[in-house]
Amino acid sequence: MKFLVTGGAGFIGSNYLHYVVNKYKDDYFVCLDALTYAGNYNNIKDLEDKKNYKFVKGDITDRKFIDQLFKTEKFDIVINFAAESHVDNSIKNPGIFLTTNIIGTQILMDASLKYNVNRYHQVSTDEVYGDLPLDRPDLLFTEETPIHTSSPYSSSKASADLLVGAYHRTYGLPTTISRCSNNYGPYQFPEKLIPVVISKALKNEKIPIYGTGENIRDWIHVLDHNIGVDLIVRNGKDGEIYNLGGHSERSNLEVVKLILKQMGKSENLIEFVSDRKGHDLRYAIDSTKIEQELGFKRTYNFEQGIKETVDWYLNNTDWINNILSGEYRFAYQAQNDSKINS
Repeated sequence: MKFLVTGGAGFIGSNYLHYVVNKYKDDYFVCLDALTYAGNYNNIKDLEDKKNYKFVKGDITDRKFIDQLFKTEKFDIVINFAAESHVDNSIKNPGIFLTTNIIGTQILMDASLKYNVNRYHQVSTDEVYGDLPLDRPDLLFTEETPIHTSSPYSSSKASADLLVGAYHRTYGLPTTISRCSNNYGPYQFPEKLIPVVISKALKNEKIPIYGTGENIRDWIHVLDHNIGVDLIVRNGKDGEIYNLGGHSERSNLEVVKLILKQMGKSENLIEFVSDRKGHDLRYAIDSTKIEQELGFKRTYNFEQGIKETVDWYLNNTDWINNILSGEYRFAYQAQNDSKINS
C-alpha cells in the first residue's frame, strides 16, 4: 500500500515514520511537510536512503498542489498529522490554526474522495473534550464525551473532527479519527513542557510553570501513540473514533520535578508564572475501546518513558541547539544542495 503521511517532519509524524518505514518494507510512505517553524527536516533526514520512503515539501492548504500530488502518487491511505498545535500560539494568532487545521483537512479529504483513497485518518487530540475537574479522578474522556473546547487550537481540531465525520456520512469517505493524550518522546519541538524543561535546565535557566502547576495531563509515549494509530489505520472500523491514552496522569509540577531530579538539577529553577488563559484543569483518557476492539497495548510506563526521553535529549544536545539557533530551518535546502553537488 502507498501511504501519504502529512506533517511527517513534526514531532509525532516523524516518530510515526521511523516506526512504520522500518517495520513495513512492502509498503511505501510519502512524507509531506511544509517545513514551517515546527517542522524539522533533521527529524527524518536519515530515512532518505530507505527504498520505501520519500519526502515531498508542500502545504496541505495548497489545493492545486495537493490535487496534483494525489493524481500522481495514487495513495491508498492518508494519515493527517499536519497541524498547528501550540495552544499559546493559537491564543495569540488563531487565524493560522483555522486555515491549517480546518481548511487543510478539507482539502485533503476532497482529494481523498476524488482519487478513491481507501482510508483517511485524522490525528486529533483529547483537548477537543475540554477538561475534567481535579477532584473527580473517576471521570475519564470516552469517545462519547461531548466536545467542549477551551482554546482556538482545540476548537480548530474539534471543527476538523466534525468535518471528517460529515465527509464520512455525507460522501461515504472511509474515515477514522484518533484522539490522544499528551505525547512525549524524542524529536519534540522545544516549545512544549518536557523539552522546555530539559533545554532550560541544561542552561540553568528559570523554568516557567503556569499557575501553581497543579494542572493534570495524561501522558502517552509517542511510540505507543503511533502503535495505536497504526492499528486504527490498518484494522479500525470506518467512521469510528478511537481514544489513545497513557493511563499516566501527572500534574505539570510532578513532571517538572521528576525531570529535574533525573538531570540532577535543583528545584529552585522552577518559577511560577501567570496562568494561561482558559487553562484546562485535567485531561484523562479512557482507551478501553481500542484496547478491546483492536488489541492496543502500551509498551511504556511513564517513569521508564520519561527516563529514556530525558536521556535522548541529553545525548542529542546538538539537535536542541540546532533548533534554538534557527539553523534547522536550512536543513532541507542543505540536503538538496548536497545532492546536486554530489
